[in-house]
Amino acid sequence: MPEAEQALALFDALPDVVLFLKDRRSLFTRVNQAFLTMHGCRSQGDVIGRNDHDFHPPALASQYIAEDDRVMRSGRPMRDQAWLVPDHTGLPAWYRCTKLPLVDAAGRVSGLAGVLRPFAHAGSVPDEYCRLTPALQMVAADYHRPLRVSQLARACGLSLSHLQREFRRLFGMSPSDYVLRTRLLLARRMLDQSSTPVGEVAVACGFYDQSHFTKAFKSHTGLPPQAYRQRARAGHA
Repeated sequence: MPEAEQALALFDALPDVVLFLKDRRSLFTRVNQAFLTMHGCRSQGDVIGRNDHDFHPPALASQYIAEDDRVMRSGRPMRDQAWLVPDHTGLPAWYRCTKLPLVDAAGRVSGLAGVLRPFAHAGSVPDEYCRLTPALQMVAADYHRPLRVSQLARACGLSLSHLQREFRRLFGMSPSDYVLRTRLLLARRMLDQSSTPVGEVAVACGFYDQSHFTKAFKSHTGLPPQAYRQRARAGHA
């Protein structure tokens, strides 16, 4: 049995621990039984060659893949990051996620290995994360609509100032920055994988006009949307 298959067999003895391997493009190459159960899949063939967008809401999937990219570009592991992950029924739960870069014989990063552990494995889910879950769910579902931070605060039953403090403490950014990051991640995916006009990308991702979108996109990526699309396509050629 190949070494990778042996490792997967070992992780199958831990039914609540989700293991996955991905290639450099964030496509799944191996998963364990817990992953299949979580995602409502029957076999490896239902998963291999697919990515997070095939299993999760676009806003969340884009964040998972962006995290993959940071790990693989830096060559540094990410340990015990808190992630909200829905299962195949759409019910979300909090997990601790660890991702490690995989290096080939030439010393190049060729992909990553990841593990999801329910917070229950390390005690109950911290209250501060639970309090913010409604806000994260609202952003994931309604990123394409106008969203006010006051709406997110009401969804969580928190004051505006309390929500701002909790987001900065737990995620290192403000709620409005989180909404913007989510929209930009989705815009990058649309620019990478479709020929949708830039103005339509802007509207689909929740920006009120193309000018606002272009300014925000360039500020975060260093390129205007069309130049980013051209560079991405050249890289895929």
